[in-house]
Amino acid sequence: MAAETTFKAGLEDVVANTSEICFVDGKEGRLIYQGYDIHDLVNGGASFEEVIFLLWHGKLPSKSELETFTKAIATQRELPEAVLNFLRSVPKDANAMEVLRTAVSDLGLYDPDNGDESLEANIRKATRLVAQLPTIVTSFERIRQGLEPIQPDASLSSAASFFYQLRGEKPSEFVERAFNIALILHADHELNASTFSARVTAGTLSDMYSAITSAVGTLKGPLHGGANEQVMKMLLEIDDESKAQQWIADALANKRKIMGFGHRVYRTEDPRATHLRKLSKEAGELAGQTKWFNMSQTIEAYVKDSKGLNANVDFYSASMYYAMGIPTHLFTPIFAISRISGWSAHVLEQYRNNRLIRPRAEYVGKVDQKYIPVNER
Repeated sequence: MAAETTFKAGLEDVVANTSEICFVDGKEGRLIYQGYDIHDLVNGGASFEEVIFLLWHGKLPSKSELETFTKAIATQRELPEAVLNFLRSVPKDANAMEVLRTAVSDLGLYDPDNGDESLEANIRKATRLVAQLPTIVTSFERIRQGLEPIQPDASLSSAASFFYQLRGEKPSEFVERAFNIALILHADHELNASTFSARVTAGTLSDMYSAITSAVGTLKGPLHGGANEQVMKMLLEIDDESKAQQWIADALANKRKIMGFGHRVYRTEDPRATHLRKLSKEAGELAGQTKWFNMSQTIEAYVKDSKGLNANVDFYSASMYYAMGIPTHLFTPIFAISRISGWSAHVLEQYRNNRLIRPRAEYVGKVDQKYIPVNER
């Protein structure tokens, strides 16, 4: 049956809404948050907190606004006891993204603004989500190791707090800076799959926590948030720098999918990869683990030369996180810790100018079938 409009698999290049939050320029390889180029934000020394404020409010904060906003996040990292009890109750070998998805939904039950859908209440909910997602991730990781969760330190930045709550010690200056940049680079990316699912849920006028739960569930998929974990598993499987090129050549010859390359939108280098490549190199050198970066460079050069594909955000974030001592199963939850800033920005924007998102499907099934009573079939 003919569709009313042109069908495009995966909604590729279909414009589903207008937005002021983020612009992905695939031709020029630019990523822009509310008018600010990602390179300017990173090179200028922006904090993750500044970028969150920018995404939500459309402008960079003044010094006093930033201090107030940073404090609001830092003082709300502690989880309700009921949510901590939930984390203690789940199987220790549970998938970290499944735990995060369920814990986000659980958080909504204890939010003091539950039931209040005003803009002010939703900004407060978003602030709590930004503050508490890292605590969910670090608390469950410690619980599964037989350790007690660490109470947050409100004097620390979002980047430093993650490592403190994970390990019980403050990170080095480099690790804090590098992780802050990684959080900024992953903060938003226009209408990607998880953001779209969040906006679809918000478009029904469901609550903030339901929308973010939808987004977390979408990010869990290996074709979206799980790619950098798969990149690191590949590097660990190769293990030897001298074998990297031949391993990739064999993998490509056997039609094996190499994660971390290509992008639905970018036709040139992913601007996020530009920064992560440098940080991966530095992280490896500081940790005395240079082989992961060296292998990555060999693989990148071979794939680009043989397939014409550029590395994306997932490729070098894998070796960077690993050199910083982050377990691979936390790579995707870390993505969520950053992207909650963009998800919530899009939910807030959806609420401000809402229209139910209800696309059509091109029907390709049978028509004019005749019903036959069950005793005659």
